[in-house]
Amino acid sequence: MRHEVLTPVPGTFYRRPDPDSDPFVEPGGEVASGDTVGLVEIMKNFQNVEAEVAGTLVEFLVDNEDAVQAGQAVAIVEDGA
Repeated sequence: MRHEVLTPVPGTFYRRPDPDSDPFVEPGGEVASGDTVGLVEIMKNFQNVEAEVAGTLVEFLVDNEDAVQAGQAVAIVEDGA
């Protein structure tokens, strides 16, 4: 079953913790419930975007540094059910 990963706040979406680090997870990578898949920055404050289910991150629906709205789906996780 597919699950959308939603951003909690509006802002700029980042797939890595900082420019010199690897992405939190790549498409095809495994995630656990609560794992961070990205960050959203709003006014220099960063909010984690977390998977709500364990499974495989199938795809990102937004690119790195894209503007996102609160509640927007940013990735899809397949739980294998």
